[in-house]
Amino acid sequence: MLLPYHALVGGSTQGIGRAVAAALAEAGATVTLISRNEAALAAVAASLPTPAQQQHGYLVADFSQPGQVAAAVAGHLAAHPTGFQILVNNTGGPPAGPLLAATPAEFERAFAQHLICNQLLAQALVPGMAQAGYGRIINIISTSVKIPLPGLGVSNTIRGAVASWAKTLANEVASQGITVNNVLPGATVTQRHESLLTKKVTETGQSRQQVEEAMLRQIPAHRFGQASELAAAVVFLASPAAGYINGVSLPVDGGRTGSL
Repeated sequence: MLLPYHALVGGSTQGIGRAVAAALAEAGATVTLISRNEAALAAVAASLPTPAQQQHGYLVADFSQPGQVAAAVAGHLAAHPTGFQILVNNTGGPPAGPLLAATPAEFERAFAQHLICNQLLAQALVPGMAQAGYGRIINIISTSVKIPLPGLGVSNTIRGAVASWAKTLANEVASQGITVNNVLPGATVTQRHESLLTKKVTETGQSRQQVEEAMLRQIPAHRFGQASELAAAVVFLASPAAGYINGVSLPVDGGRTGSL
């Protein structure tokens, strides 16, 4: 089943965001990427599949500057009033580190990059979704919204705030044919996964193999996830088939999260 919709996908030049953009495009959606690196955006947009002869595009904006994000989307909507029916909120996670070592500025940066940008995008796009009678807002967060992860103090805090924001918004917009859901990646092979793994090797003095084996022992599937597996969950939640799924946080983690 093709998705005849227009999707805006954040953080879409690499990792999970890029996989989501490709999967949505393969499913028939017209995809607009949004990130700060124009050269990378252009390359990814040109590489996206076009089974329905879609014309993909991109917007340049730095999520550490919420005003840039709002201005880029406002400019697009002025030229394309049909708007977006799918919004995938995704951007790079805050640096790792213990909670007590974090500065107020680190919390403020992460809050702006994640929650404030999500809020501005929702405010810009929900009216068009409501008019169309169809909307899907999907937030890529973390399994830390269910069980906080060690060594990710700022990330755990901000991800929890985004999850509560999403649940509140889901209740407010459901009657307009709009759903809001969260996808929670577990240990997934991405650049961020690589950086966290390298940091653990440095901090513990263990070999890479030892660190990986310790991580895998916590995952019942006994393997790391692939970005394409996260993307498949997003495509389903973006589809009409998921119209009665609203306000949930879906772990895609091989069973690692120790809660329901």
